[in-house]
Amino acid sequence: MASVVTVGTALLGRTLGGLFNCRPWPASCSSVCAAIRRLSLDNTPSAPPKRPLNAYLHYLVEQQQIIFKQSPDIKVSEKTKQIAQAWRALTPDQKKPYELAANDAKLKYKVELAAFKANLTPAQLASLKEERRQKLAKRRTMRKKRLTVLGKPKRPRTAFNIFMAENFDEAKGATSQAKLKNLQDEWHRQSETQKQMYAQLAEDDKIRYQNEIKLWEEQMIETGHEDVIRVKQKRRVQKLLRMKVKANQTAAKTTKPSSTLSTTKSKKTSEE
Repeated sequence: MASVVTVGTALLGRTLGGLFNCRPWPASCSSVCAAIRRLSLDNTPSAPPKRPLNAYLHYLVEQQQIIFKQSPDIKVSEKTKQIAQAWRALTPDQKKPYELAANDAKLKYKVELAAFKANLTPAQLASLKEERRQKLAKRRTMRKKRLTVLGKPKRPRTAFNIFMAENFDEAKGATSQAKLKNLQDEWHRQSETQKQMYAQLAEDDKIRYQNEIKLWEEQMIETGHEDVIRVKQKRRVQKLLRMKVKANQTAAKTTKPSSTLSTTKSKKTSEE
């Protein structure tokens, strides 16, 4: 009888191993129970659909394959820079196929996501929401580190921030929270004339930030880091870069006749 059970268990293990496309399960009760538990997971919903690519990423994937075939030894950073520069040079009509592909992918993603959520229980929806929150928090942390490495200018300080930085070490309180509370109370006791001095410093710092962020965003686009630019400012920065390119081209055209004229004069002088 025991031998029959062992043979039956072994056959079940081989069957389950074939279902999961893995090696046959050993003839042991624990392994068979584990396989049965894995079968029960088939009733749970699959993973959520992947987020769609935008127009630039569709272009990036396409061009990466082309550049890899042409120059397989090129560095990834150089490849990305070349693709970003080529993307900026495209006309709206040339970008249209990639934008249409991005819109189609977005619509497909919405349908698939709605179908996926419809099969979830309230507990699974809450778990999915929490998982997304953690992913976003991790992404924000990684983005912050990346922006620091890329040298993004520090945001402007408010009048109270400047006041707090100047007086924090001398503020009363055993803890940082106690010091902050005392500084807030002291700030409210300041006269309008005293606050105006810090307000002017904050305004100067705001101008500093605006100038530095413009230069930094132009530099990021030139070096192929468009993804770190503020969405609202991308068009403005790209327009400024196009104006710079046109100005350089116009300057190059105007300098050519003058250089040709100077060489002609020098030839005539030498002949005389």
